Amino acid sequence: MKIQGRTGAGAGRSAVPAGPSVGDRLPTPPRERKPALAALAVLLILVGALGATMLVLQAGDRIEVVKVENEIQAGESVTDKDVTSVMVAEDAGINYVLWDQLDTLKTMKAKTTIYADTVVQGQMFAVKSSLPAGKATVGLALKEGQYPADIKPGDIVTAYRVGGAGSSSNDSDDTGAGAGGSSSGALVDDARVNAVADDSDSTVSTGSKTLTVLVDQADAAALASAAAAGEVAIVHVPGN
Repeated sequence: MKIQGRTGAGAGRSAVPAGPSVGDRLPTPPRERKPALAALAVLLILVGALGATMLVLQAGDRIEVVKVENEIQAGESVTDKDVTSVMVAEDAGINYVLWDQLDTLKTMKAKTTIYADTVVQGQMFAVKSSLPAGKATVGLALKEGQYPADIKPGDIVTAYRVGGAGSSSNDSDDTGAGAGGSSSGALVDDARVNAVADDSDSTVSTGSKTLTVLVDQADAAALASAAAAGEVAIVHVPGN
């Protein structure tokens, strides 16, 4: 009886183990973690944030400095109309002239020609005028008609003796090459205009101008002598 009962209890059961049901996924191995890549990503984020912070800080660290608007010739000083102020990033390696130092800058002289749109640096100026070797500056008081109407600093001009005895054929004997004059008949062939000023007050315009010109030292005496006699006229040199 017991044997039959056991046989009956096991009847109909399959001896083959049941397989997995349709649709079940096979187990996958666990993902391998890469801590080095994660650390690199975090580092890149930190570097980017630091760079952005530095740019913001530098953009806010700006100073007001002097910039030239009108060309300044060698040996001349700046005036209010020659300069303006601009904001630049502070740089310890650049000797900027601060805007609040403008009054001091006006007492100094340009070492060389300083062109428009130049941000001024301290080494461009000196306490005393520094003329090129072998050069001299001469002042000319000219009446209307003795100078081109569009004369301006930086122009290259030729100076001639006009009027009086200086216009005679013997003028070359007084101011010729032996006295430092030009062999072409001109007192100076290529003088550079350093400064131009109107000789007029607020109510009356005389049309006169005072010019400062840069010439060779050998030509300075003859030009100054003719200028003192009011016998100088200047013309533009081609190529200005």
